[in-house]
Amino acid sequence: MKRRDVIKKGLIGAGSVAAATTISAPAIAAERIEITMVSTWPRDFPGLGTGAQRFAQRLSDMTDGRITVKYFAAGERVGAFDVFDEVASGNAQMFHGADYYFTGKHPGFGYFTTVPFGLTASEFNAWMRFAGGQELYDELSADFGLKGLICGNTGVQMGGFFRKEMRSAADFRGLKMRMPGLGGSVLAKMGASPVSLPGGQIYENLISGAIDATEWVGPWNDEIMKLYEAAKFYYYPGFHEPGASLSVQTNKKWWDSLSKSDQTIIEAAATTENQVMFSEYNAKNGAALNRLINEQGVQLRQFSEDTYDSFGEASDEVFADVQEHSDLARRIHQSFAAARQEIGSWNKISDIAYVTQRNRVLGL
Repeated sequence: MKRRDVIKKGLIGAGSVAAATTISAPAIAAERIEITMVSTWPRDFPGLGTGAQRFAQRLSDMTDGRITVKYFAAGERVGAFDVFDEVASGNAQMFHGADYYFTGKHPGFGYFTTVPFGLTASEFNAWMRFAGGQELYDELSADFGLKGLICGNTGVQMGGFFRKEMRSAADFRGLKMRMPGLGGSVLAKMGASPVSLPGGQIYENLISGAIDATEWVGPWNDEIMKLYEAAKFYYYPGFHEPGASLSVQTNKKWWDSLSKSDQTIIEAAATTENQVMFSEYNAKNGAALNRLINEQGVQLRQFSEDTYDSFGEASDEVFADVQEHSDLARRIHQSFAAARQEIGSWNKISDIAYVTQRNRVLGL
């Protein structure tokens, strides 16, 4: 009896010590992270700029302020096209932008924004997440000391604003047009003079006559930029940006230093913004197009089939040039082309077939 009583008391005592230890043990505080983020967009520019700022704020909200982001719009810390080097060098931890601005570094970057006759937003997401795109993106970005995540999409873009009617492919000869990425290379093959300008410089160049035409995004953003004040002919569909994806590129050494938990939080915030931005553009483009036509006198035009065929022929030449650049460029293109074939074939009898019939029945 005494022996059992001693054992019982000993167990109770041990349990009390364990409980006291558990209760009194200090919680391990998660590391606070301060991020310097630069951008290719003007501050508060609807969609592009506000999307980047929304992503930055979401990181803070998701962590109750443990992760904070000091955001710099284009020109506030470095120029719009200098963000790549700013992050690759480690002077900033991340940038938000469009990777096709940096095809001069490697033509493969064009594929991770958009390329001529490329993927729609839903097709692009499928390629990136389940058909090898992200793995190739990681390989390419790592060569420059970066780690990239998709973080926004503007959907199918317009062909652009032109000062004159574009009746055939011949009208592109000698045309000075703002178009970055591989789309600009296509225009060059057609005899045009492509110009790469950040968003903040487009209007002044168009209004002054320094350029004859420009593409930007779509009706919502094009209306805000007041491009209609300099050019009245608005063409569709754009061959060059069928689903322009935006990215968050991070300094790879910094990224690798993060815990898996913090990497996952950043990925989740980027994935959320990817969907939110695409939804916002789809929601606002239709009303903006109506205002451009009915209030600003914009004349909506569709590219002729002859012109579109010429876009396709020139695109094939550009893709051939890209594949000669390097083994990685060739593998990126081949992966993209395979995804376009497989995912596009399904899209033809799913989304495209349904929307075509729905709009026919409803008279849309």
